[in-house]
Amino acid sequence: MKSDNYKWMALSCTSLGALMAVLNGTSLTIALPDVMKGLNASLSIITWVLMGYMLAMTILVPSIGRVADMFGRKKLYVSGFAIFTLASILCSISQNGVQLLIFRILQSIGGSLLVANSTAIVTDAFHKRELGKALGINGMVISVAAVIGPILGGFLVTFGGWRSIFYINIPIGVIGTIWAATQLKETMKITEKQRFDFIGTIVFSIGMLSLLVGLTIGAFKSWTDPMVIVLFVVAVILITLFVYIENKTEQPMMDLRLFKVKIIAFAYASTLLNGIARGAVTLLLTFFFQGIKGIDPLRAGFLLAPFAVSMMIMSPISGYLSDKHGARVLSTLGLVISSVGLLGMMTISSNTSIFELVVLMLIMGAGSGLFFTPNTSSVMNNVPADKRGIAAGVRTMMNNGGNVLSIAISMAIIASSISPKAMQALFVGTQVGSQGIAINQFIHGLRIAFTISLICSLAAAVMSYMRGSQPDWSEDKIVKEKKAAI
Repeated sequence: MKSDNYKWMALSCTSLGALMAVLNGTSLTIALPDVMKGLNASLSIITWVLMGYMLAMTILVPSIGRVADMFGRKKLYVSGFAIFTLASILCSISQNGVQLLIFRILQSIGGSLLVANSTAIVTDAFHKRELGKALGINGMVISVAAVIGPILGGFLVTFGGWRSIFYINIPIGVIGTIWAATQLKETMKITEKQRFDFIGTIVFSIGMLSLLVGLTIGAFKSWTDPMVIVLFVVAVILITLFVYIENKTEQPMMDLRLFKVKIIAFAYASTLLNGIARGAVTLLLTFFFQGIKGIDPLRAGFLLAPFAVSMMIMSPISGYLSDKHGARVLSTLGLVISSVGLLGMMTISSNTSIFELVVLMLIMGAGSGLFFTPNTSSVMNNVPADKRGIAAGVRTMMNNGGNVLSIAISMAIIASSISPKAMQALFVGTQVGSQGIAINQFIHGLRIAFTISLICSLAAAVMSYMRGSQPDWSEDKIVKEKKAAI
């Protein structure tokens, strides 16, 4: 019987980590124009300050999840809090854009340690019948942070300057580090004589880095750039090699049997497709608010709040319901509801009212809240305890990878209607108004992007509904599968 007191202590630790990470990300976005001016940094550096964190997280989380399964979660989670806090101090004293970029990458290592272990820690602490409720509460905290982040960012930048965005992490990080160190327990039984798959990890990391950097450069420059083509070729070769290595390795970095289990594979597929559908929506609407409606960055941040508000309301409700009724119907319904919102977004025009967009965002946020918690619970409830770290890491990788792909696709679509200078200025919030934008082409590009998002959301709903029954992770079956592979 899992301790009632401990499970809530564990949830408080993971919620505090989520609060710090999301607050930092959402408040920093509002502060980017001031960061650029304060450090006299180029637009490209500022863009990479934003994107680099996401890319590093996507690459690091799966391998960190495997390390957690080998050596335990507590030490890594506490270390994540400490590293994130230290990196925040370094970010706050950066003297130029390159320094800030390097320290943000260090911050992403801390963030990866937190994210890779957060879901697994909650799963270890809560009974299967309560996991949805716990993950729903975690999701609610993330949504609250997403709502107040832009508001807090605007306040801090106005009265304390951009460096205060990082100062605010320091007390939260110190308290979180001490709280996690004193309250968390190592509840999983660690198997002895485990080996880390260094070759597989290196091949995977370089392959994913090539893919994600290629997508990012292609989105902001050109898909025919020789460097982009080389990066894609390297990515295909290395990811194919990685699959071969993992199938032959006795103790792989990523247990590919996760993808052979129907209920998990389709949960991952729906996560990836939902990431592609949702990843660029807020960015596209920010462009629309600032470039077409002429709204300043801070007000634009406020107008994006409905996404997070409806997610905040739905996440704990969907978690509670998933404990009672399972994930399949709830997750699928959530994706269908999101699709309704995207269907409305497809009709966007320069005359679309703010009220209409707010309603559509509320619908999409509610759908996302209904999808995420049950879907995550479905993955974590169907893997053994010694695979929860890598299972959570792969789910995060799928979500982040989908977001990066979504941004790349959307940027490529609308690039033809915006001058490169105007697009980057809108991206970091330094332009308000339609200068440098071909409005009709831009609106057409938005509609195409939202159409692709709708198709991906509907495909995700199909994948979600196709998930199967609970897998058999018994030792006898594992041995038979290994022998068959050899």
